[in-house]
Amino acid sequence: MKPYTLSFLLFALLFSCKEKQQKINHPINYIIASKSDNIKKVLDSITNHEVQFRYTEIKKTNGVFVVNNFDFNTNSNNYFYPASSVKLPIAVLTLEKIFESEGYTKDTEFFIEGDTLKTTFAKEIIKLFTLNNNDAYNRLFEFLGQDYINQKLKEKGVENVRIAHRLATEDADNVTTKPLVIYLNDSTTINTKAIINSPITPLQLDKVKKGTAYIDNDEILQKEPLDFSLKNYYSIDAQQQVLQRIIFPESFKKEQQFNLYEDDLSFLTKVMSSIPKEASYAKFFMYDDTKKPIPNNIKIYNNIGYNYGTLTDCAFIEDTENDISYMLTATILVNKNEVFNDNNYEYETVGIPFLAELGREFYNYNLQKKQN
Repeated sequence: MKPYTLSFLLFALLFSCKEKQQKINHPINYIIASKSDNIKKVLDSITNHEVQFRYTEIKKTNGVFVVNNFDFNTNSNNYFYPASSVKLPIAVLTLEKIFESEGYTKDTEFFIEGDTLKTTFAKEIIKLFTLNNNDAYNRLFEFLGQDYINQKLKEKGVENVRIAHRLATEDADNVTTKPLVIYLNDSTTINTKAIINSPITPLQLDKVKKGTAYIDNDEILQKEPLDFSLKNYYSIDAQQQVLQRIIFPESFKKEQQFNLYEDDLSFLTKVMSSIPKEASYAKFFMYDDTKKPIPNNIKIYNNIGYNYGTLTDCAFIEDTENDISYMLTATILVNKNEVFNDNNYEYETVGIPFLAELGREFYNYNLQKKQN
C-alpha cells in the first residue's frame, strides 16, 4: 500500500465522521439526510406539498427558557389554510377575557342566543382539543368576536395572524356576533350585546389562490383556483409564538404574556396534552400513523388542523425520562389532483405519515445529541 493511501483513508474517515457530526449538530440537515421514504418523497416534491416547518430548541439559561428556531421553507407570506389550528388562540383568549371579567369563571354556565345548548366555557374548551369540535369553537368565537381576537394577539406581539370566521357553519364570516346569556347564579344573568366587528378584507399574500379547480357550495365544479383571501390566516411563526406564551410564559415580557390564573393555565395544558379516544386525529407528530399507545414518559401539548387537503400540527414535545423537550410546527398540503373541496386528499397515505415521521426524526435527533 502506498503511504499516501493510508493517509487518504484516514482523511476520508475523519471527513465522514465530521460530516455525520454536522448532520447531528444541525437539525434541518438531519431531517434532509433522513432515509425515511415518508419524508424523502415529500421533500423531493416540496413545491407541490407546500411544506413548511419550524423546529425549536429549548435551553434553560439562568432560570429562563431560551428558544432557538430552525426553519425549513417557512415564509409567513406563503399562505396555507390553518383549519382547526386556530382553536388554540380562541381557547387561551377565552380564558383571558374571563380573567379580566367580573363575576364569572371558566366553569360559569352560558348559552348563545338561538342555541339549544346550555354549557360552560371550560366544557367548550375541552371539546376543542378532545373532540376537535367546531361548534365549541363557534360558541367561543361569539363570546370574543373577530376584532377582540385580532387586537389581543397584536397586543401580545403575535404577528402574521388574522382570524376572520367561524368553522363549518352557515354564515361563517358574519361580522356580527350573537349575544350570550351568562349565568352568574341561579337567579342572576348577564346578557351580552351583539358585537359588530370590522369588515373582512382580502389577504395580500402569496399562494392565497390554490389549485386548478374546486367544488362550490352547490356541488358544482368551478374550473379556477380556490381563493382563500377571506379565510383565517395563522402562520407557522404565529402558531409557535402563541404556544411558547402558553408553555414558557415567563420567557416573555409581562405585556406579551396571556393574563391567566395559574389553575387556568394548568387546565389548558392538561387538555392540550390529553389523548382522546374518540378522535381520529389528535397527535400528528410521532404517533398518528401507528396504533401504538403513547408511552407515559412522552407528553405532547399540541393543536392540529386538517381541511382543504392541508394538515398542520403545532406541538411542544417532552420526554420526562430522557430529559428531552422541543417544539415543532409543520404544515403540508396533500391534494394531488389540485381540485379543492372534493374530499379527495392524501391525508392517510402521504400527509400523516410525513408528519409522524418528522416528529420521530426530531425526537431521534435529540436522543443522538444526548449520546454524543
